Amino acid sequence: MTHTTQQVSETTRPLQGKTALVAGATRGAGRAMAVELGRAGATVYVTGRTTRAHTSETGRTTETIEETAELVDAAGGKGVAVPTDHLEPAQVEALVGRIDRERGRLDILVNDIWGGDIHVQWDKKMWEHDLDKGLRVLRLGVETHIITSRYALPLLVRNPGGLVVEVTDGTAEYNGPNYRKPFYYDLAKAAPLRMARDLAEEVEEYGCTALCLTPGWLRSEAMLDTYFKVTEENWRAGCEQNPHFAISETPAFVGRALVALATDPAVARHNGKSLSSGGLAKEYGFTDVDGSAPDAWRYLTEVDQESRTADVTGYR
Repeated sequence: MTHTTQQVSETTRPLQGKTALVAGATRGAGRAMAVELGRAGATVYVTGRTTRAHTSETGRTTETIEETAELVDAAGGKGVAVPTDHLEPAQVEALVGRIDRERGRLDILVNDIWGGDIHVQWDKKMWEHDLDKGLRVLRLGVETHIITSRYALPLLVRNPGGLVVEVTDGTAEYNGPNYRKPFYYDLAKAAPLRMARDLAEEVEEYGCTALCLTPGWLRSEAMLDTYFKVTEENWRAGCEQNPHFAISETPAFVGRALVALATDPAVARHNGKSLSSGGLAKEYGFTDVDGSAPDAWRYLTEVDQESRTADVTGYR
């Protein structure tokens, strides 16, 4: 049976009374997922290392967790910003303890912690890559997720219906046969796929669901201003640098995918699966903010990425 949904309207709050933790909500997909959960009425705890008083190792100062919480509030939910380094078990334990004291439950856990791009040496072989930087990539992309689940899952499985979402870059179908070079990045983005599969086995008996979700080619803040040097308003100018950027999507698209999953009473059928924003749009009927539904991973699989010709007809 297919459950369908449209974007949540300002007067519809299907997640009213629900509590979510979006770990890694400073910017990008994490911020958008927090905002869309708030739009659906949830109370959303948003975490990260960049605050108005402190900047993380990413060096970006323009996005903070306080701002994310304010965006959640503006969307109609309740945002709670909690500065957290998810590599520090004591901080994560304290975070979950606070959620338990204040809310008494956790319905949605989103593991979106990352911040490893600055350490990736994209053109290096495994043995050429700086070892400390490579291990830092794995700590940020894998260890943080493990620590967060270790402390959050006892609260989440207390009630049936809990949803665990591992966020990565790429589907199992795409990442499996393709090398997401370099070595450390590939490992960091493969691990959440397997973690979701493993956690699905462990939470199922409690009536909960674990899955892995990926956006497509994400027009995150860094992708726009650092890599393509464009804005959301003129993002298509980036296609002059890489024509395949035409398949890209806003962070809101994966946020809407998350809400579709979180409001689906039959979400358990996705337990252990690898899912994408584009694939879920076809199933649930939501769109990106411009009314399109870009299916980036199908496009990247079927269209030759080495070609300078990009035709997104039938893919968005």
